[in-house]
Amino acid sequence: MCLMWFGWGFFFVPFCLIFGAIVIYYFIVSSSNNCSSHYAPRYHSTSRAAEILAERLAKGEISKEEYVQIRKELER
Repeated sequence: MCLMWFGWGFFFVPFCLIFGAIVIYYFIVSSSNNCSSHYAPRYHSTSRAAEILAERLAKGEISKEEYVQIRKELER
């Protein structure tokens, strides 16, 4: 058993502990950053703008050409 600390075990055990700590840290940080609320407004506003645009086309407020042009601008 004592020979393990003078062989590969001397490097392997601390390496496993450090690697395990890094993995645990990664999962904690990634789970706390998993909330995509800072991405939602941009995506939501684009989809909402597309909905409003489709409603305006359906109501006859804009032509199909205007719809296509505005839709291309929204997709940028």
